[in-house]
Amino acid sequence: MSLSPFMSIVIPTYNRCEALKTCLDSIACLKYPRERFEIIIVDDGSKDPLDNLVNPYREQLHIKLIRQTNAGPAQARNTGANAASGEYLAFTDDDCILDENWLCALENGFSKTPNALLGGKTLNTLVDNPYSTASQLFIDYLYDYYNTKGTQATFFASNNFAIYRKLFDQVGQFDISFSLAAGEDREFCDRWLSSGYSLCYIPNAIIYHSHHLSLGKFWRQHYNYGCGAYCFHQLRSQGNKTSLKFQPLTFYWKLITYPLTTQSSPFPSLFLCSLLLLSQLANIFGFFTTKIFQPEIRKPVSKTI
Repeated sequence: MSLSPFMSIVIPTYNRCEALKTCLDSIACLKYPRERFEIIIVDDGSKDPLDNLVNPYREQLHIKLIRQTNAGPAQARNTGANAASGEYLAFTDDDCILDENWLCALENGFSKTPNALLGGKTLNTLVDNPYSTASQLFIDYLYDYYNTKGTQATFFASNNFAIYRKLFDQVGQFDISFSLAAGEDREFCDRWLSSGYSLCYIPNAIIYHSHHLSLGKFWRQHYNYGCGAYCFHQLRSQGNKTSLKFQPLTFYWKLITYPLTTQSSPFPSLFLCSLLLLSQLANIFGFFTTKIFQPEIRKPVSKTI
């Protein structure tokens, strides 16, 4: 029997010790040969060192802990990838819980499409938090909109995707122009497709997202998405690709009314619709604020190891 491919799970983290512990607990339960995967945790300049949290897991898991000066999740993921030993990279975030079959599902996906960027399914665990629920509905809508053709998918969020290591380096890793957790995955997927590769959705590669949001944090998250969207369009224009184009009005209408078409939640659909409307106002504000105060986004020179 052939060995399962060696996987490197890359986790950027910043000041979320309890969430990271829950994530590691889930990794310890993965149904995948222990000798065929490693975990690379990149501490992106957290206030407190993570050694005391991570060390108890070393007896059962192969873990590398790297600490860097705070530079954002894009740089942290690249740092983790450059330290990886795996044939494949599997990215997730510190506030995610991995389904026990997550790596097995990704392995099966790579056996069928070894050169594709694989994206899994994300479920919100905070069903009693309206802001977390609305934020996940936003991502669900994007997946429905952009990934309706199976292997012709065009966007995956970076908290649940996996890639062949050599191709990740070849395409150029995450663009560190994105210092926030906003837009770097969209830009990478766009560059990946432009390089002639495909994205493939793996719905049984499941993670559970526990992103605690308040109204203020919800606004900030979608404001940052707007900042990231401006950076994405600036970098895209520098690459001599198509000029800036906004989605048709039907895209935004269907987004705002998306809760009316989905399964029921503890919150009234119209309330969730109002939060999605608020998310788009925050997005627009972030986009044009960045356009006014930081009009020129230049792609920095990044080196791979």
